[in-house]
Amino acid sequence: MPLPKSLIKSLPNAITVLRLFLVPGVVWLLLDGHFKAAFWVFLLAGVLDGVDGALARLLDARSELGAWLDPLADKALLGATCLTMAATGLLPIWLVIIIVFRDLLIISGVLLTRVMGGAVTIRPLLISKVNTVMQIILVGVVLGEPALHLSGLGLSVIVIWMAAATTVASAAAYVYVWSRRVLYGQQG
Repeated sequence: MPLPKSLIKSLPNAITVLRLFLVPGVVWLLLDGHFKAAFWVFLLAGVLDGVDGALARLLDARSELGAWLDPLADKALLGATCLTMAATGLLPIWLVIIIVFRDLLIISGVLLTRVMGGAVTIRPLLISKVNTVMQIILVGVVLGEPALHLSGLGLSVIVIWMAAATTVASAAAYVYVWSRRVLYGQQG
């Protein structure tokens, strides 16, 4: 018996919700010093991020709910993981401040646009997508080194600086696009 279309269409959003449920697990594992397990749960969440997006496209199941849930799941996972990794000494605090500031800047822009009566379209910029991938790689590499006993390769330092650069570039791009829309009424 085939699955109902409504169930198939809701599969990407269900996977996104599962990603949200993985966040507390990653945080707990990190705080408890189980870096290897945290690495694998984080990796699973990262793979599911790709799966839910691919399914949404393949099944033509893109939705407004998914447009809000997907970045929320990304931010929850990356934000909570990065904050916890900074608290445990795995990431430099300055980097996490930049990452959190960028996210707060974007959220503030969305809220301010709404308050000003503007329409908010959730459409990430290319640099934002690159930044999200870079942050996933950041966590994967930095967490993977102690989890998989790969310390000493020097990848962490390179990835930390690349993540910082894409985070700053993404924040600047959003400010530029938002200011053009609000101040000049231009699109993108």
